[in-house]
Amino acid sequence: MIPESYIDLLMDGHVAHLATINPDGTPQVSPIWVDYSDGLVLFNTAKLRKKYRNIKKNPNVALSIPDKSNPYRYITIQGIVVEEEENQKVARDHIATLGVRYFDKEFIPPEEEVRVIFKIKPKYVHTSG
Repeated sequence: MIPESYIDLLMDGHVAHLATINPDGTPQVSPIWVDYSDGLVLFNTAKLRKKYRNIKKNPNVALSIPDKSNPYRYITIQGIVVEEEENQKVARDHIATLGVRYFDKEFIPPEEEVRVIFKIKPKYVHTSG
């Protein structure tokens, strides 16, 4: 579903904005790092974060990812979280790799921080630019 010409927005260090739904029905938006594999959009978060709690109650999400060199070129994705990877070795290796992609150095979270990888299956995709 993701057009090949927009995969770079998911793989080349562009910051995404993730919208989740609060328990009262209001939206919550967070900037996140993203990844893409096998048709799914991946992101990594700590279990203590608001987005984690929101997704556990309602797995419907939306993403907006602008091109950092041209914000009028972007992709928006509405989808559902279909999988959660809780293996700490896998999740911590993933966030370290994303750190290199986004900041040219590994991101090592505090040892006590429990990380997860959420995998989003796109339902609707819109592109511009």
